[in-house]
Amino acid sequence: MLDSLHNWQWLVDLLDILLLAYVIYRLMLLVKGAMAARVMFGLIVLLVCHSLLRLTDFRTVTWLLDNLLGSIVLVLVIIFQHDIRRALVALGRSRYGKEPDSETTPELIEELVMASEGLAGKKIGALMVVERAMSLDTYMAVGTEIDAKVTSEIISSIFLPYSPIHDGAVIIQHGKLTRAGCFLPLTQNPEVNKALGTRHRAAIGLTEVADAVVIVVSEETGKISVAVGGKITHDLESTTLRKVLKRLLEARWLS
Repeated sequence: MLDSLHNWQWLVDLLDILLLAYVIYRLMLLVKGAMAARVMFGLIVLLVCHSLLRLTDFRTVTWLLDNLLGSIVLVLVIIFQHDIRRALVALGRSRYGKEPDSETTPELIEELVMASEGLAGKKIGALMVVERAMSLDTYMAVGTEIDAKVTSEIISSIFLPYSPIHDGAVIIQHGKLTRAGCFLPLTQNPEVNKALGTRHRAAIGLTEVADAVVIVVSEETGKISVAVGGKITHDLESTTLRKVLKRLLEARWLS
């Protein structure tokens, strides 16, 4: 019996290697990017050095690498916490999304486009958040309750410089403007352009942890941007903005 198992050990070893290769491949897809590539390359070099050192008498260095590699999972979780959080958000969003209201969504998009265009023309900064499948109630604690129909006039009046609630973001849920003056989490991703201001960093930060769509109007340049999934697209014209919002908000089921 033992001899029979021993004869099949090569197959077990092969499956073990293939499984490890698949896990590494999925991890690289999860944390793809320049930083991820450098970290993965460094990890591979570390593993090769560790294997070679085990054949030598460098006991202290080998002991140090043994302990370091024993904590490598924790180290990777700390380094790639934003990417992992984004992946978990993606896992939780697809099957439990709310079906959008097909009657109100086109009207909502038009109001958002008109508001963005008007604010951009006057170079008035703005941050507009549209909830999708995941609830944004956590980020509404410090905001001012509005509970009104979304119109470009209301949005524009909220972000006027002399408005007491112009700082922060407005949050739109189920086609209604529910809160204003809300503060969003800033991204801590080191790969984000350092030149981006607080509004843009807040837009990216929220979309790293939720599946919301965030529209940003720059106070400095008057340019319109859209953030989703931890990524931001800059310098959108009203026509392009309308197309982007239709693609993101008019899908029958969120994905």
